Formats: sequence, C-alpha cells, structure tokens
Amino acid sequence: MIRIAILGSTGSIGRSALEVVHRHPDQFKVASLVAETSADALAAQVASFNPRLAVLADEKIPLPDGDGMTTWASGSGAVLEAATDPETDVVLNALVGAAGLEPTLAALEAGHRLALANKESLVAGGHLVLSAAERGSGEIVPIDSEHSAILQCLQGYGPTDVQRLVLTASGGPFRGREQETLWDVGPEDALKHPTWSMGAKITIDSATLANKALEII
Repeated sequence: MIRIAILGSTGSIGRSALEVVHRHPDQFKVASLVAETSADALAAQVASFNPRLAVLADEKIPLPDGDGMTTWASGSGAVLEAATDPETDVVLNALVGAAGLEPTLAALEAGHRLALANKESLVAGGHLVLSAAERGSGEIVPIDSEHSAILQCLQGYGPTDVQRLVLTASGGPFRGREQETLWDVGPEDALKHPTWSMGAKITIDSATLANKALEII
C-alpha cells in the first residue's frame, strides 16, 4: 500500500490523482490532503478519503468541523508537516506558484519520493531543489505531462543519445488568430481553453504560453 500526500488536492492535478486513488484502493492510501483556500472542496475530499491530516494553507480561512478521524490544521507549518510525514511514501506537489518551493525542499530532505507538478519550484530554486534531494536522498519524479512524457521517452538512453527535445503545445484559445485582434482580448477570453479544463492560473499561463516557457526552463 502506497501512502500519498497530495499538496494542492482541490486543483485539477490533485483531483486527477484522487481519481486514481479511488480506482485503486488496494494500492493507494491518502495520508494527507492540502489545499490553499478551498475549504468546502477539501472537506468533501476528506469525507471521501479519510486522510490522517487535512491542511488549509491560508490561515485566514476557518477550518471545517472535523469528525475526529482526520486532524485539521492550517498555515505553512502544517503544509510542511504533510510534506515530511514519515508515514508517507509519496508526496505529490501540485501547489500553484512559488508557494510550492518550500514543501518541495522539505519533502526531498525528508527522503520522500516527490511527484512534482509544481514547475515553479525548479524555476525559482532549481539548485536548492537538487541540493535538497542530494542531502535527503529524495527522488524527483516529474508528473507534469510534458516532463513526464520526456522522462518516459528517455528511459534506456544516455544524455549523449539525444540531440534535441521538442515540446509541443496543444493550442489555446488564441491559436490561429490574427495578431492585431489580440489587443482586445481579456482574461475571460484567455480562460476559454478549447481542450483542457484547468485552474485559472494554469489556464491563463497556457493561453499566453508562459507555461511553455516554464516547461523549457
């Protein structure tokens, strides 16, 4: 049984991870769930998966009433507790932005296998992340779709075997539009991704190709 902590459980990647857990209850057990602000969504997940720990990162949001089976906590310290729990086998970091850096470092220093969807951790502090992995003997496994695909494609190959890597883009809401028409678009237009249903930030970053820049870095 693999015990997993999901940081960012109410986002699109976190929800997808919980769907996998739901389909394979004989293989996975949710140890901790962490959300930034979505208290109601987190409470519903807690009711379904009964983690040991549930965390709201934003301390200003009141904690839901617990049932005694799950410990509720809030704040950055509680997020780090979820990331470093010695009874956890895998930490999935799907937090948004640079807020994911500290939990990434903590999980690796604790020696955990880190399923990393938070690209910003590597962009903001790549050298810190690699040093933390070395100090704690943690393992980084990329689960962002492009990086995961590259990892799988390179299995069995060495660095000198590859001359070039190509990252593709599925095409956001502005693909094919004339450049002069882009002056009039707003956030509501950028949020209408034709292919994927994602959180607001990642949808905007995809529409502007900022997300692709993060992937390349």
